Amino acid sequence: MSDKSESVLPSAPITSVQPGGGWCMALELAWGRVRRALLRQFRPAYVTRKQAERQGTCPNCSHDPVDARDLKYYRNVCGYYFDKGDQYTRPRGLPLAPLGRAEVLISLLLAGGVIVLSASGWYWWHWPAWLAVSLIAVAGLSAIQVVYFFRDPERAIPDQPGLLVSPADGLVTHVDVVPAKDFPQGRALRISIFLSLFDVHINRAPCGGRVTARRYFPGRFGNALRGSVAESNEQFWTDFEDSETGQVVRVKQIAGLVARRIVNWLRDGETVERGQRIGLIKFGSRTDLLVAVDSGWEPCIEPGQRVLAGSTVLMRRRQTATM
Repeated sequence: MSDKSESVLPSAPITSVQPGGGWCMALELAWGRVRRALLRQFRPAYVTRKQAERQGTCPNCSHDPVDARDLKYYRNVCGYYFDKGDQYTRPRGLPLAPLGRAEVLISLLLAGGVIVLSASGWYWWHWPAWLAVSLIAVAGLSAIQVVYFFRDPERAIPDQPGLLVSPADGLVTHVDVVPAKDFPQGRALRISIFLSLFDVHINRAPCGGRVTARRYFPGRFGNALRGSVAESNEQFWTDFEDSETGQVVRVKQIAGLVARRIVNWLRDGETVERGQRIGLIKFGSRTDLLVAVDSGWEPCIEPGQRVLAGSTVLMRRRQTATM
C-alpha cells in the first residue's frame, strides 16, 4: 500500500532560505549585524563601493545587505543581489555545503573544548584514563561526522535529453502513485529517497527549467522512513517547469527525526540547470520527486536501490527509454 502524499499541514510564509530558523542561523545573523557595524565604522569606503554595486530592488528591505555575504540566508526573499550568477550553490574554497559551515565550525570548537578538558582532567585532576579517552573519542568522532555530513562533492551530470536525475543521495523507499490534487487527474508518480546521516544531503534540481512555485509547511519531525511523514513532517515543495516538456516536476524536501532544518535558496521564477544545487536538509531526511501520472515519464529504478543526486537517472521519457 502506498502512503498518502498530500500534506495536511497549513503552509507558512517563506522568510529565508532556512524558514525553520535555528540557533546556528541565529548566531550567524547576530555576527552579521556585528560585521556590518564594524564595516560601517572602519571601512566606509568599502561599504560605499558595495552599495554602488548592489543591483535589484527591495522595497522596505529589512535585510540590510552590505555585500553578498549578507544575503546568505535571504537570497530567496530579498530583491537585492550583487552578482546575478551568485546562487550560493557551489563550494567556495572548502567542499562543504555553504549553509552548513556554521555547524561545522561550532562542532569543531565544541570538540576541541571537550578534548582539551578531557586531556587536562586526566593530566591535572587524575581522571581515569578510560574516561578521558572515551570523551576524546566521542568528541572527535562527532566532529568528524558533522564535517562528513556537510560535504559537497562535485557530480557528473547526464546531458542527454529526456531524463530526470535524482534530487538527493540515499535509498529509494517508494516508487508509486499517490494523491496529488494539483496534478492532472489528482494523482502523481512519486519516487521517495531516504537520506541517512551518512549520505550527502545536498539537494539538486532533477531537470533544467524555471521555478514556478515554492511552498513551506512547518510540521513534525517523525522518522523519515515512515510513510506518514509525507503528510505531517516539516517540508518544502519546489515546482519546476521542465524546459523540455513544459510539465511540472516537483521536489519535496521533508525533514526527518534528526533533521530539523530544511534549506532551499531558490527564488520564484529563477532558471536552473539539471543537477544544479538547490538546497539541503540538515541531519537525516527524505526527498520526494513527483511528476504527473501518464505524462510520459517512466521510472528507471526500484525500491531498495541507492542513488546519487544529480548523477543517477530516476526517470526517462518513454520515447527515449531503452528496451
